[in-house]
Amino acid sequence: MQQILIIEDSSDINALLAETLQSAGFATQSAMDGLSGRKMALSDQFDLIITDIMLPYVSGDEILRKLREKSDIPVIVISAKDMVSTKIDLLKMGADDYITKPFDLGEVVARVETALRRSRRGGTVSHDVLRYKDIVLDCSDMRVAVGDTEIKCTAKETQILEMLMRHPNKVFTKANLYESVWQEDYLGDENAVKTHISNLRSKLERANPSQQYIETVWGLGYRLYKTEN
Repeated sequence: MQQILIIEDSSDINALLAETLQSAGFATQSAMDGLSGRKMALSDQFDLIITDIMLPYVSGDEILRKLREKSDIPVIVISAKDMVSTKIDLLKMGADDYITKPFDLGEVVARVETALRRSRRGGTVSHDVLRYKDIVLDCSDMRVAVGDTEIKCTAKETQILEMLMRHPNKVFTKANLYESVWQEDYLGDENAVKTHISNLRSKLERANPSQQYIETVWGLGYRLYKTEN
């Protein structure tokens, strides 16, 4: 299921967008201000972002600017500003689309679907299927298989695996994983991450005992074992 982040400080509009997109078959998470929205947007776990421009603490255009330094994820801007120059500026900054308030909910869904199709055709964002050794992770329905064996993973285990597979050479600290997957500040409790990593590793290696998949980098965190060239 594709993940959409909604950054909108109006609780009514945020809830309405979330309900509409969920009814259309998407999973959603919400941020009510620019500061938390920026943190969530940079976590590499969403397929598309919808953001307002006028936000508390950090503006939507600043989120877009920061995001474009590292990612081509589709971004749709929703704003009450209807000036052509504003739209042009945001599109030049890297926005994929611009919707003016008040908006039609059906139009929002259609534009989201169009942006996601465009990103898949371009091959720059949200690869639907990730592969590492004999692991196949289908991101559209969050199914994990090792060879011909489907693995029953929890949502958190699947999210952790997706992060590792999207960045196979990166070492993720426990704080990295916790804040990205749990969407909460990391306060030093290692048990949640360690338990999920241990369970995920056991499930993968039980399906293929001849392989090692997740490496513990002592004193740093976790990454996938490097594959031989």
